[in-house]
Amino acid sequence: MHIDWIAFAQVFGVSLVMTVGLVGVFTLGIVGTSGSSRSTAARAGAYACYALCAAAVAYGIFTIVGK
Repeated sequence: MHIDWIAFAQVFGVSLVMTVGLVGVFTLGIVGTSGSSRSTAARAGAYACYALCAAAVAYGIFTIVGK
Protein backbone atom coordinates (compact mmCIF):
# COMPACT_ATOMS: atom_id res chain seq x y z
CA MET A 1 0.00 0.00 0.00
CA HIS A 2 1.35 3.40 -1.00
CA ILE A 3 0.34 6.62 0.75
CA ASP A 4 0.71 9.85 -1.19
CA TRP A 5 1.94 12.04 1.66
CA ILE A 6 2.00 15.21 -0.43
CA ALA A 7 -1.68 14.86 -1.31
CA PHE A 8 -2.45 14.01 2.32
CA ALA A 9 -0.65 17.16 3.49
CA GLN A 10 -2.49 19.29 0.92
CA VAL A 11 -5.89 17.99 2.00
CA PHE A 12 -4.97 18.49 5.65
CA GLY A 13 -3.74 22.04 5.02
CA VAL A 14 -6.77 23.12 3.02
CA SER A 15 -9.11 21.56 5.58
CA LEU A 16 -7.35 23.32 8.43
CA VAL A 17 -7.36 26.73 6.73
CA MET A 18 -11.00 26.47 5.66
CA THR A 19 -12.12 25.30 9.10
CA VAL A 20 -10.33 28.13 10.90
CA GLY A 21 -11.55 30.62 8.29
CA LEU A 22 -15.20 29.57 8.51
CA VAL A 23 -15.15 29.56 12.30
CA GLY A 24 -13.63 33.05 12.19
CA VAL A 25 -16.27 34.34 9.78
CA PHE A 26 -19.05 32.80 11.86
CA THR A 27 -17.56 34.40 14.98
CA LEU A 28 -17.62 37.79 13.24
CA GLY A 29 -21.28 37.18 12.52
CA ILE A 30 -21.98 36.43 16.17
CA VAL A 31 -20.11 39.54 17.30
CA GLY A 32 -21.98 41.64 14.75
CA THR A 33 -25.38 40.52 15.96
CA SER A 34 -24.66 40.56 19.70
CA GLY A 35 -25.63 43.56 21.75
CA SER A 36 -28.45 46.00 21.18
CA SER A 37 -26.29 49.04 20.42
CA ARG A 38 -24.89 47.70 17.13
CA SER A 39 -25.37 49.78 14.00
CA THR A 40 -27.24 48.75 10.90
CA ALA A 41 -23.96 48.32 9.02
CA ALA A 42 -22.68 45.91 11.68
CA ARG A 43 -25.83 43.84 11.42
CA ALA A 44 -25.64 43.81 7.62
CA GLY A 45 -22.02 42.67 7.81
CA ALA A 46 -22.99 39.97 10.29
CA TYR A 47 -25.72 38.69 8.00
CA ALA A 48 -23.22 38.68 5.14
CA CYS A 49 -20.92 36.53 7.30
CA TYR A 50 -23.77 34.12 7.97
CA ALA A 51 -24.59 33.99 4.25
CA LEU A 52 -20.95 33.22 3.44
CA CYS A 53 -20.95 30.37 5.96
CA ALA A 54 -24.20 29.00 4.55
CA ALA A 55 -22.79 29.19 1.03
CA ALA A 56 -19.64 27.32 2.09
CA VAL A 57 -21.71 24.57 3.74
CA ALA A 58 -23.98 24.31 0.70
CA TYR A 59 -20.94 24.05 -1.59
CA GLY A 60 -19.49 21.31 0.61
CA ILE A 61 -22.72 19.33 0.49
CA PHE A 62 -22.92 19.84 -3.27
CA THR A 63 -19.34 18.60 -3.65
CA ILE A 64 -19.94 15.50 -1.54
CA VAL A 65 -23.29 14.55 -3.06
CA GLY A 66 -22.24 15.25 -6.64
CA LYS A 67 -23.86 16.87 -9.59
